[in-house]
Amino acid sequence: MGTLRLIILAILVYIGYRLLISGINRKKQVRGKKSTTGEPTTVSDVLVEDPVCHILVPRGQAIHLQHQGKMVYFCSESCCNTFIEKGKEA
Repeated sequence: MGTLRLIILAILVYIGYRLLISGINRKKQVRGKKSTTGEPTTVSDVLVEDPVCHILVPRGQAIHLQHQGKMVYFCSESCCNTFIEKGKEA
């Protein structure tokens, strides 16, 4: 009976070891994700800050407005309209 317990314990330790190793390998793959060409992936979009509500928005999804020769980005149409109205008051 003692031998059977030892075998079961050995099997459980082995299964635990394999699960631990596979979890570590998965984390390494996610952190060091590479493109199909083997080169590190590049950032496709950057975050920009809305000047009205100060929320960070991906530049590709932001509403943009040319203001005094500079591009200004907003999280929504309402923030853009608020910015325009404040500019008219000043």
